[in-house]
Parts: sequence; C-alpha cells; structure tokens
Amino acid sequence: MSEHTLQATGRNVAGKGASRRLRRSAAIPAIVYGGKSAPQPIQLEHEKIWQASQHEWFYSSILNLDIDGKVEQVLLRDMQRHPYKQLILHLDFQRVDASQTLRARVPLHFLNQEKSPAGKTSGVVITHELTEVEVSCLPKDLPEAIEVDLADLAVGAVVHLSDLKLPAGVELPALKLGKEHDVAVVIAKHAKEEVADEATPAAADVPATKAAKKDDK
Repeated sequence: MSEHTLQATGRNVAGKGASRRLRRSAAIPAIVYGGKSAPQPIQLEHEKIWQASQHEWFYSSILNLDIDGKVEQVLLRDMQRHPYKQLILHLDFQRVDASQTLRARVPLHFLNQEKSPAGKTSGVVITHELTEVEVSCLPKDLPEAIEVDLADLAVGAVVHLSDLKLPAGVELPALKLGKEHDVAVVIAKHAKEEVADEATPAAADVPATKAAKKDDK
C-alpha cells in the first residue's frame, strides 16, 4: 500500500465567515474527527489538494495527514465541491485506528477485457454494473483498488461480487447480507439481447391495449 501525505494547519476560528475568508485565500476549510480525540478544524492548501483529488488514491487510501508537524492517519469521508467552479469547498477526514476494522469504498480496475472471448466477439456488449465496492478490513490491509481480470470472460457470462478475488484480510460486507446481495459486477451479452430487454415492457403493453379496445366494443 502506497503512502500519501497531506500537509495541513490547525485553525482556531470556525464559522461561515471564517470559511469564506479561507477560500478567498486559496485554502480549504476541513475537519478531522473520530477516534479518542476531539474534532479538530484544519485548513489545507487548495492547489495541492486539488491536484491530489485527481487521483483515485485520494478517495480510497489511508492518508497521512500532517497537522502542524503531528501526523495522523485518516480516510476522506466527505468532499463538498462548488457546483460549477473547480473549487473544493470543504473536506471531512476520519481518524483511523490501526487495530479497528474499517469500511471504505474501493475502485474496481478491469483488466484484459479486450483479450477475452467476449471482448473479441462482434456484437457483444460488456457492461460494468459496478465501478467500486465497499470493503471491510484492517487499515493495513486496505487496497487502493481491486483488480478484476476479465481474460476468460465468455459471451453470456456474468461476474458477481462473490467472483472477485480479494486481497488477504479484505471482505465484502454485502455478501454477509444474503445471496440477493451477490449482485452482478460485469455482464457480457449480445447487443440484440440488450435491445430486446429494453423493448419487452413496450411489447407487453400492446396485447393489453388491443384487449381493452375489444372490450369497449
């Protein structure tokens, strides 16, 4: 697991007015909470955090948050963005306890799709039903991503959550909730099947409409 460090500074002044002043000075107001310590307001440099936010690890990795020289391990739990400007308005970080199991959302990386039997077959559509999953693990075992090797994906095949190969120490909480939660991750089917599926509801309406007209006579 790669290590990523963010530089932050503690702040004593809270409130909307203080937050607006921080944003005008190209800083981001944020909060660190959780663990045995009290919530701590902090601020971060916008440009550096904006650059970090362009990478997957910013959202799914344990981060080393350096606050005035004191480093805490945290997870990003919430990010508020401006509706149309390239601005981050606020961040929430949660402290991580090395001995406590955590839950986090991790991206899926799909490999070898083009090399698979389904990928080489004309007219086959391969859909990624999920692009991330929620995992449960100790902080030291948290992966930045989970790889899904599709090299053997056949036409008509469905890859479910239970088919994913997880790193050691990592679990999928959804699978403990029952078989109905073992949802599809990848589906490979002919494009004509996809069109037929979409047309089925409309086709089903036709006989009912005709029957209604017949009854009216």
